[in-house]
Amino acid sequence: MRKTLYILLSIILVFSGGSNCRGDRAQEDLPRLGVWITVFSPEKVLFSRESADRLLRTCLKTGVKDIYLQIYRADKAYYDSDITDRSSYEKMVLQAGTDPVDYILREAREKGLRVHAWINLLSIAHNDEANIIKRFGKDVITVDQHGRTSLKGRKKDRLDDYYIRENQLFLEPGDERVRAYLEDIAVEIVRRYPLLAGLHLDYIRYPVIVPFVPGSRFTSHGISYGYTERNLRNFRDKTGLDASKMEGSRQNFKKWDDWRRDQVTALVGDISRAVKEVSPLLEISCTIVPSMERTYLVTLQDWTVWLQEGYADYVVAMNYTDDLDLLKLNAKSLLLPGFEKEVHMGVGAYLLKQEPELIEEEIGLLLGLSPGGIVIFSYDDLAGNGRLQEYLAGKFLPEED
Repeated sequence: MRKTLYILLSIILVFSGGSNCRGDRAQEDLPRLGVWITVFSPEKVLFSRESADRLLRTCLKTGVKDIYLQIYRADKAYYDSDITDRSSYEKMVLQAGTDPVDYILREAREKGLRVHAWINLLSIAHNDEANIIKRFGKDVITVDQHGRTSLKGRKKDRLDDYYIRENQLFLEPGDERVRAYLEDIAVEIVRRYPLLAGLHLDYIRYPVIVPFVPGSRFTSHGISYGYTERNLRNFRDKTGLDASKMEGSRQNFKKWDDWRRDQVTALVGDISRAVKEVSPLLEISCTIVPSMERTYLVTLQDWTVWLQEGYADYVVAMNYTDDLDLLKLNAKSLLLPGFEKEVHMGVGAYLLKQEPELIEEEIGLLLGLSPGGIVIFSYDDLAGNGRLQEYLAGKFLPEED
């Protein structure tokens, strides 16, 4: 009996001591670590092979496995496009001497890193000469109930004394031309770059205004969007109601809010189905604002439906704050039972440059809550921060023998 027990204990010791991880189960249960790289990054990741190599080295030394590489913004292509303005892509190729997206994808694949094409969909920033506007006209831009875009007006009116607009142009998701155009962009990217691990959908929402109103029933005292002629007509064809003139009942307002939420969801669903026909194993992720109430009532992102229907594989909440308690409250409210691993948390490193200990506290807190992933915004705030790199390595890399 003693001999049998000794053998069993020896086997246990061999298998428990032979790992170079911080505990096998703990290592496997760690959230995925990702980083966002913007097209306007001072690190110039998309403009030279040397910068791309530096990115990949930084990822390997910190434990970053997911690279969210921005390649479509303001209806401008930073990739090999035949659909929209590719002038930025051509400058990249000229400076890098190769297609930098191709280069990063090949090198990342060899190093076991996943690259997600990060695309800004409904925001076109300040680009009032965007290709989509030239093709379809300015009525693809969403407007509020007063007919104004989400840009700050050159001529102020009384509303400007009380409200702060997001100051970007947004496309109207309730316009079928917009949805078809953006679906074509997504499919083009996936076809052109088959080594992509994922497609990361950003700005897949309506504009935000401060202060915000929780639903259209409060538009008499606030501002909300979706009031283009085409979207109003499509809603009227569906329900028989004119959202700009209908009786102000709770039932009518709910129908209008449900309609607008459904248009955002339709865009996510259209893109997801189309790209997965091309690449069935591609991961679809979407950014969301870090608040249950605001996603549902303001930005009209019905993200739990996106997950339930399989349109998105996971969402990333932009939980950017220097308030540790708020970060915790947001995270706990979003990590719903059954969705924990499908909700990733974005951390705003750019806010915490002067407080290096706080970003470590935030990441440590999130590790304790076990989301599906943690994503750093942005790479520029990681590349030059040796302390943060060392901290991440200590948390996300296995110990060496």
